[in-house]
Amino acid sequence: MRIYNTLTRQKETFRPIKPGSAKIYVCGPTVYDESHIGHARSVVVFDVVVRYLRFRGLDVTYVRNFTDVDDKIISRANEQKMAPDVLAEKYIARFHEDMDALGVDRPTFEPRATEHIDHMIRFIQRLIEKGHAYVADNDVFYAVDGFDEYGKLSGRKLEDMDAGARVEVDARKINPQDFALWKAAKPGEPFWESPWGNGRPGWHIECSAMSSHLLGETFDIHGGGKDLIFPHHENEIAQSEGLTGNRFAKLWMHNGFVNIDQEKMSKSLGNTLLVKNLLKSYPGEVLRLFLLSNHYRSPIDFTDQNMIEAENGLEKIYVTLNRIETAAGRNNHTVDAQNDLMTRFQKAMDDDFNTALAIGLIFETVRGANRLLDGSGARPNSEIRRQLKAIHGALMQMGMVLGLMRQPPADYLAHKKKQAVSEGALDAEHIEQLIRERIDARVQMNWAEADRIRNQLQEMGVLIEDRPDGTHWKVASSV
Repeated sequence: MRIYNTLTRQKETFRPIKPGSAKIYVCGPTVYDESHIGHARSVVVFDVVVRYLRFRGLDVTYVRNFTDVDDKIISRANEQKMAPDVLAEKYIARFHEDMDALGVDRPTFEPRATEHIDHMIRFIQRLIEKGHAYVADNDVFYAVDGFDEYGKLSGRKLEDMDAGARVEVDARKINPQDFALWKAAKPGEPFWESPWGNGRPGWHIECSAMSSHLLGETFDIHGGGKDLIFPHHENEIAQSEGLTGNRFAKLWMHNGFVNIDQEKMSKSLGNTLLVKNLLKSYPGEVLRLFLLSNHYRSPIDFTDQNMIEAENGLEKIYVTLNRIETAAGRNNHTVDAQNDLMTRFQKAMDDDFNTALAIGLIFETVRGANRLLDGSGARPNSEIRRQLKAIHGALMQMGMVLGLMRQPPADYLAHKKKQAVSEGALDAEHIEQLIRERIDARVQMNWAEADRIRNQLQEMGVLIEDRPDGTHWKVASSV
């Protein structure tokens, strides 16, 4: 298995620190608002990373945190006239609702910053003792000049960083790039007691303290969005390696951004897409398929057309699974991972978790299954049924890793048809009657009448498909 390491800027063979296991830390959300699709991409990407490592037989310890004390949380709490901890709890619950809808498994640990203040204070004390941090009034800052490798993750050189660029200018700092480890309490803000006075931790120290407590000084993979490379992850490395002298994380993974109609998503542009709103228009599984359709390191563009393609693609998968189950039954046994499909799937995923290639393989498999079904008549023989069951098992294994195909196909298709009929104000009985009339016309070789009925159905927004097991219909998707 080879994974791209942001730190070394190349793919590396993944060799866990402890054979047979993997320890992973991914930066979670700052819970002051609803989750947007950019948050969802990172969460879904690393959910698949963990699923695949477990599929490969590794014992994975996965940590994803919540930042539940922060300037943004305090500001939003003041706006909404509620306590910061109440606001954080509200958005943690909302985050879980959204991610559950996307089929995301819960991590092994979900630490909250406020649960680990003691660990952060001890971490800061040790940094001060080693000369890597200093106290200024009741604040504590990390001295970046004392860490020779500062900038190694982002590729930035300390001497080229401008004062005031992405950092708060503070005359008390030795170097303008020095960052806060502890912030003195302001009136009305939540605080904790510390050797330097009442206050709260800075953002960067949270992840270093929580990861070292739960995973140890050095762990296998640290992940997050590309926006976290600098300054957050750069500062995590500086304070962690400055303290221990050991490598912080062996491998760094960062997912690309979600663009909206080829524009960067940002609140200033007013094009932020909230997960809860998207779920009103698209099933969670459709959103998940869309988010995995590009390689995780590449940007992905959210458009109506891309979402329609994802929705139609997912329906094709479920239609095929339903056809297989109708013709050959469901494969409830584990498929040999050495068969051709699973070998190709594993090859794609072993190459830096290439979900785009893996999903392409799923659709290739779907097309092959449909050809097999179309050529086998209404009652496939035992050999065809055996092949179909093997294909079904492989599809289900691939779906398990990607978090797709989670529903019984018949249930998914029935719900989708019912929803489409309801939203389109269509009469299902009338549609079935027209289909029966078309079948009669075909039996009588009245092709003109059969074509007229097909066109009538198409004008109603209904698509039909003739198969060996009968005529099936669905409501057409549209922009």
